Amino acid sequence: MTSVNAKLLYHYVLTNLFNLCLFPLTAFLVGKASRLTTNDLHHFYSYLQHNLITVTLLFAFTVFGSILYIVTRPKPVYLVDYSCYLPPPHLSCSVSKVMDIFYQIRKADPSRDEAWDDPSSLDFLRKIQERSGLGDETYGPQGLLQVPPQKNFAAAREETEQVIIGALEHLFENTKVNPREIGILVVNSSLFNPTPSLSAMVVNTFKLRSNIKSFNLGGMGCSAGIIAIDLAKDLLHVHKNTYALVVSTENITHSIYAGNNRSMMVSNCLFRMGGAAILLSNKPGDRRRSKYKLTHTVRTHTGADDQSFRCVRQEDDERGKIGVCLSKDLTGVAGRTVKKNIATLGPLVLPLSEKFLFLVAFIAKKLLKDKIKHSYVPDFKLAINHFCIHAGGRAVIDVLEKNLGLSPVDVEASRSTLHRFGNTSSSSIWYELAYIEAKGRMKKGNKVWQIALGSGFKCNSAVWVALSNVKPSTKSPWEHCIDRYPVEINFDSSKSEVRAENGRS
Repeated sequence: MTSVNAKLLYHYVLTNLFNLCLFPLTAFLVGKASRLTTNDLHHFYSYLQHNLITVTLLFAFTVFGSILYIVTRPKPVYLVDYSCYLPPPHLSCSVSKVMDIFYQIRKADPSRDEAWDDPSSLDFLRKIQERSGLGDETYGPQGLLQVPPQKNFAAAREETEQVIIGALEHLFENTKVNPREIGILVVNSSLFNPTPSLSAMVVNTFKLRSNIKSFNLGGMGCSAGIIAIDLAKDLLHVHKNTYALVVSTENITHSIYAGNNRSMMVSNCLFRMGGAAILLSNKPGDRRRSKYKLTHTVRTHTGADDQSFRCVRQEDDERGKIGVCLSKDLTGVAGRTVKKNIATLGPLVLPLSEKFLFLVAFIAKKLLKDKIKHSYVPDFKLAINHFCIHAGGRAVIDVLEKNLGLSPVDVEASRSTLHRFGNTSSSSIWYELAYIEAKGRMKKGNKVWQIALGSGFKCNSAVWVALSNVKPSTKSPWEHCIDRYPVEINFDSSKSEVRAENGRS
């Protein structure tokens, strides 16, 4: 307890060092000023008259520097509002329903034989599914819920259009923004990229203007949502007084794997239907009605390393079935990439006290390599109030919770999102942010850190600051179930034991 209090005192002193020094300095100057006489003021006035050129140059330099700073500083980027797609109830998928989908897909396969019917593959899927952290109320696409399941291109296009159009309709309804006011459009979908592009589909559906700056990002994995935000931010710094629309989604119909390769089967157990639409603005007048201001984006790409590049890879299996292969190196690659991302983000957000401790620990490790084995992990909770860790799976959340020294409450939004909606890929961080808002925890001045991992291999971060006490948007995906979360899941048994904890908020 004494060490904890000492550390808190240390952080308080270093964080408020300027204010602590300012008070005695101000008192000293006031004391000096109170002893000034009329003659002292007369001498000072005479000095200014005799050095008029110097004073004028100093004043001009100050004015010029101030104007230059105001003109060249990046314009703030505001998050006006966002919308997470909530599929209709008839698309709800329990664990048993998901297993039935897997069975129906395998049953309908024309290349099926005795080896193909090996029951151990379905047993493997069932065990992964039951220990994944997903609940019985996630959502699947209409095509896969049919008997037999439809994996064709038309069903895949229908799924994506349903998600994107649904999210955008709610967003435009909530913000009262005319779609023709949108100047920038960025759509990201990793595995499903038809022609015309998804961004072109948005332009056509909502009749966006002809000079819109539109982009379609593909193949960039679950971290592509923050890449899209970063791209929109850079464009908003160039194009003044406009809106940027970001759409993040993934397609389940097109990407579901129908083979027996276990390294490719895991993703079938985690990914579910979902998507999000985000409205950004650089208009000064939008500050008052916006929810957040973007403060930092940090992107880390380790694709130059072959192991990182190949750890998540879409390819054919031995039967020619296309799937996403997750290699055994994934955990190690993810850990190294996250460390690099944190090393870049830390100096931008951490208080002076943590920066100093990190520097001391870094120097000590360099000097005493044999004696110090573990690196110092900064306490990000001193700078960040809320964490939105990509709901890529229970293991991903567990690792980041441990490595960042977070508490169960800090990762509650991530675990609840994984349980309620599954891994919705790049949009999962927005369902998590909606969870925090629905719980009434987002207060003015709070900072939230969104962190996502993706193929390539990439780790990307975005930090936002709340501009007010943020309330959940109309038609929030959590408005009908927030009182049932968080949940307690027992992984030791074959079924998940769920218990609502309504008192935590």
